[in-house]
Amino acid sequence: MVNITHKNNTLRKAMAEAVLSVSSQETIDAIVNNSVPKGNVFEMSKTAGLFAAKKTSDVIPDCHPIPIEYTSIQFEIRDLEIYITSEIHTIYKTGVEVEAMHSASVVALTMYDMLKPIDKNIEIRNIRLIEKKGGKSDLKDSGVGINASVIVCSDSIFAGKKEDKAGKAIISALEKNLVSIDDYIIIPDEIVEIQSKINFYVQNGISLVMITGGTGLSKRDVTPEAVRPLLEREIPGVAEAIRNYGQLRTPYSMLSRSIAGMIGETLVIALPGSTKGAEESMDAIFPGILHIYKIINEGKH
Repeated sequence: MVNITHKNNTLRKAMAEAVLSVSSQETIDAIVNNSVPKGNVFEMSKTAGLFAAKKTSDVIPDCHPIPIEYTSIQFEIRDLEIYITSEIHTIYKTGVEVEAMHSASVVALTMYDMLKPIDKNIEIRNIRLIEKKGGKSDLKDSGVGINASVIVCSDSIFAGKKEDKAGKAIISALEKNLVSIDDYIIIPDEIVEIQSKINFYVQNGISLVMITGGTGLSKRDVTPEAVRPLLEREIPGVAEAIRNYGQLRTPYSMLSRSIAGMIGETLVIALPGSTKGAEESMDAIFPGILHIYKIINEGKH
């Protein structure tokens, strides 16, 4: 199965359709009048569709078991065709389009099974996804036109005793979001040095300043103390999202002192210094964080 542990839980919806075609008006009348020998076709097939939605991962090998939090199955008769729609909602890390299509197809199969004694020419066709919503694919925010500078705050990396991996992971994530990299620099854990670099980038019109390192609780971790006095507007929700995402993966995330905010039109974000911490923090907030630039440029969401 595909690894989805890096994804965020979001509201996800899908609607699928299947079409059942019968050969005579008598079959339609029998369904509507509830005179089919095997029972109420709509109620029986709807029940089967509800079960199918919840059991999709049991029959489709690569589907993840997910919480099905809402299912609606509807029928519409058009001449000799019955249009079946299955709508499913969940709050989870992956979508429910296969669950919706599986549900609609099982509804159609159940109807076929119930109707075959009275109609030998039934067809099931056009099982398809009508729409899906939720997840990163719905986020239209792009890093096109945004430039970034990445600051690595680490005494040991600055001294050449360790290799930087966190800063490079941040750069890789930024590039995937189409953000252009203006500068990449390694500096020691010094308040004056950190503030000097941030001010330089702000004065030179950099859109985004990403800092990694110095957000822990050792005596040399001073990044939040350097960043906070410079911020004109702190954005607490960014740091909350980072810690919440991390807490689901390690209990040590609560010890991180990540911080984010605006200086003029420059967004400054300080992330953990570990490679994993930096990678997970980027997964937690991108691409949604890029919506800030739409707000800045248009004054609206």
